[in-house]
Amino acid sequence: MNKIDTHCLLCAQLLKDPISWTTLLTKRFQPTICEKCSARFENSQSATALYQYNNAMKEYLHQYKFLQDVALAKVFRQELYDRFKHEKATIIPIPMHPLKQKERSFSHMEELLKAANIPYSQLLEKTTTETQSAKNREERMQVAPLFCLKEGAYVENKEYLLFDDIKTTGTTLQHATEILVNAGAKSVQCFTLING
Repeated sequence: MNKIDTHCLLCAQLLKDPISWTTLLTKRFQPTICEKCSARFENSQSATALYQYNNAMKEYLHQYKFLQDVALAKVFRQELYDRFKHEKATIIPIPMHPLKQKERSFSHMEELLKAANIPYSQLLEKTTTETQSAKNREERMQVAPLFCLKEGAYVENKEYLLFDDIKTTGTTLQHATEILVNAGAKSVQCFTLING
């Protein structure tokens, strides 16, 4: 089969990957970054995260979230697909406040799941525009509730998996978990792209 020339989304180096029958017939995405860039990301030792936070991940998050490079949602699509393809629980990405999402123009958590072809439901709404990254550990632990259920959301007796980009203190995931549990969720697990 022919080769398709593409470039690494992080360093722009030319990627040459043959399109094979294996790629076409199995759920394997074409690579979007080169081996050198891929090697810069450190795998997490935690069962609840894919990667550890390091300089490569810091650069990635800055480019993806704050410089609004939505194409970077594809960087980890194979890893996310492999993690979630057999997931039985309903996946809920941690939402952004509507004003923040309008400002950024996309939901970075939803785009990660879309790029990996992973179904999800959005049952939560963010209640504040404040970001947790600007707060220290003590301030994060003392914040008012960060989420509420979306109008009309029904969660009783169902299993859920919350998905966020990074876990530092766990406050964001704890707040979201409490909302779902108090609404009658059967169980709530958490998974993140990055362990901070």
